[in-house]
This record gives sequence, structure tokens and C-alpha cells, in this order.
Amino acid sequence: LQYMSGFGNEHASEDPRCPGALPEGQNNPQVCPYGLYAEQLSGSAFTCPRPTNRRSWLYRILPSVCHKPFKPLEEGHLTHDWDEIEPDPNQLRWKPFEIPKAPQNKMDFVSGLHTLCGAGEPRGRNGIAVHIFVCNTSMIDRCLYNSDGDFLIVPQQGKLLITTEFGKMLVEPNEICVIQQGMRFSVEVFGETRGYILEVYGAHFELPDLGPIGANGLANPRDFLVPVAWYEDRQVPGGYTVISKYQGKLFAAQQDYSPYNVVAWHGNYTPYKYHLEKFMVINAVAFDHADPSIFTVLTAKTTRAGVALADFVIFPPRWGVANNTFRPPYYHRNCMSEFMGLIKGHYEAKEEGFQPGGGSLHSMMTPHGPDADCFEKASKAKLEPERVADGTMAFMFESSLSLAVTKWGLQTSNRLDKNYYKCWEPLKSHFNPKCK
Repeated sequence: LQYMSGFGNEHASEDPRCPGALPEGQNNPQVCPYGLYAEQLSGSAFTCPRPTNRRSWLYRILPSVCHKPFKPLEEGHLTHDWDEIEPDPNQLRWKPFEIPKAPQNKMDFVSGLHTLCGAGEPRGRNGIAVHIFVCNTSMIDRCLYNSDGDFLIVPQQGKLLITTEFGKMLVEPNEICVIQQGMRFSVEVFGETRGYILEVYGAHFELPDLGPIGANGLANPRDFLVPVAWYEDRQVPGGYTVISKYQGKLFAAQQDYSPYNVVAWHGNYTPYKYHLEKFMVINAVAFDHADPSIFTVLTAKTTRAGVALADFVIFPPRWGVANNTFRPPYYHRNCMSEFMGLIKGHYEAKEEGFQPGGGSLHSMMTPHGPDADCFEKASKAKLEPERVADGTMAFMFESSLSLAVTKWGLQTSNRLDKNYYKCWEPLKSHFNPKCK
């Protein structure tokens, strides 16, 4: 597989089987090369300022309008009904989500989508959702596109071969990919597969501003990869299913050809992937524990300066060197919602109980922090340079919205750890008014 590099770049790509497939000097000629159809995919309003204007032109064998009418499709555990169960302000933690066994229960990426929590509403174009995907079989002659927003996909177990209208991407654990609004894609898997999805309505992901960090650091634009054009001219007499996630529900339409018939394309609205090991970590080198915002990979902004609809944050391997400092994460009550997941290894603040393939949610103003064992060890540790989080990759979806947990998350999944609160019960008072 080949890729082009750069975040938000203007790219141009054509399948080498059809050289010269891109029109020269214009987007929409009277007759396109090779008898192709020109089709624009807009990711922003036409009138957006140039820095935020996103669109791509696709040159395809048949336009995507050639399909039968959409009909409702049973969405399983996919939802945006945030009122189906009473709110729960407690600290929540989930054991690893179970992957169905094949061939007894075949489940592909779409049928394996389960909504865990979220807020907002796709029709109003403001909100987010956190989904878990578990699957054991590939999508065959069917694709998905999200009319509601962008998918940030975090595989945790098993690699994903993702075919899109723009080309193919292989995404493995410790990598992420973003499939932006409206882009059709299919997922091929190679066994039992699991991961996390952050969906945002009404905003696209972008790189965070660096401020006084300067020109370089965190996720560098050059490390984001975009697929190159690839097409198939394949008829599907038995019917190809195009699935649309629209206003929180699924709909299916039939057509008799593959949607991956884009011979060439150009533009700045594309799917992309990124390897988390490429992240340039910034950290405290004198004293105190820096805020987790220094670990932000991607952000989806709101209209309020500095307030994110959603941030994607990671906690990668790094050095801890701060003097006279409690080095693990501090105890915290936050005006933001924090969902955490674990791709591999052990999270430094909770080495027991928080497992790869599971997750935790600390809702707005719900207190959280290191468990009792972590606090005692870190309070007594000899402070010398040490490696932190080697062999580990934890991440956080942080949002300014107050997230509601679904019935599946609290009950049906049967993965909620009802003993989570007990990890703080052994904390004891060290207060001594005679000892400063």
C-alpha cells in the first residue's frame, strides 16, 4: 500500500492504470478523460474561508447517485438517544468488551457498532458519540458512509484494511484513522477485532495550535498519511449495499456496482491515518505535572476559543524527570468529560482493573485520580529520571459536552465494573497538624 503525506494538504492522485485521468486546468470539463464522471464531495460550506474550506473532486466510472431508494436498516446497538436511561454521575469503568465468536455469530464492522455514550444531536450539527466496535468478519459487498459526522477510529485488537473511495489504508493497533463525513468505506478484518470510535457532529478534526511550543512538536503534519487512488470496475449482480448513517439511524440502498470506482481524485478532503509512535511528546522537566492538553493529537473545535467539542489525547512512553513532584496524574474534578481507553499495556495511575479493550468515563465534575496503591508508591518513590508508560498506550476522548451513557453501556453489555469505586477506598488521611 502506498500513501501521500501531509495533514490537510491539497493532494492529487490517479490510479496508474489510467494515466492522465485527472482533467488538466479545470475541475468539471464537458467530457472527462476516459469517459469518467466528475463528482464533488464537499466537507464544508462553499463559502467557508479558505483555511477551513474542504472539498475533493472525484472522477469515477459511475456517479454515486446511481442507486435504489434508501430503506431503514436495523441499527442494533447504534443510537443517539441519550434519554433512554437515567443519568449516572458515578465513576464508570468497563472490563474489556467481548468480541463475538465466529462462525456461530458472524459480525462485521457495521453490525458490531455499539454506542457507549454521547451528547448532542446530529440534526443540530453539534455533538459527539463514543462507540465500541467488535467484529470477526469482513464487510462483503457493502459499505458505510456517515452523513452525521466524522469517525476517528482507534483499533485495539486486530488490524483493519479499510477500502475508501480515495484508496486503501491498513490501520493497525497503535495507529488511528479518520473517515470524514460522507466518505464511503468498507472494513476487512483478519480475525477477532475490537476498537473505539470517537464520532463528532458539526466539526472536523484538526491539529491543535502550538502556541509557545513553537513551530514543531506534538503530531507533526508530515506524519499523517492519505491513500492513493485505486479503483475497481466491478459489477455486483447480486446487489451491493450502501449503508448511510443519517440522523443517528442506519439506512440501506442497493446498487449493482462497486462504489470504489474512483479512478482519480484531487482535493483536501480525504481520509487519513496516523501512527501514534510518531507523536513528539512534550513534558515537564523542572517540577509539577503538566496538564494532559500537551498530549493532544487532534482536536475538533467549538466556536469558543480554547474549548473543544472533542480532543483526542494520548499518553505515550516518555521520560519522567520532574523534581519534588507527585508524578502520576493528579486528583481532579473537571468541567470536561473524560473517556479513557487502553490500546496496550498498563495505565500508570491504575495498573490493576483498567485493561486493554476496556474503558472508563469520568463525567463532568466527578472526582477521579490515582488509586490507593499508585498514590502510596509515588509519594514514597525516589525521584530520579525514569521511563513512564513503556509498552503502553492509553488515550482519552475529552469533550466539553456532558456525556450520557446508553442502556447498552450501563446494562446490556454486562461489562460495567461495579467495584470500580473500591480502588479509592484504601486511601487514608496523612494529616498531621504538628508536622508541616
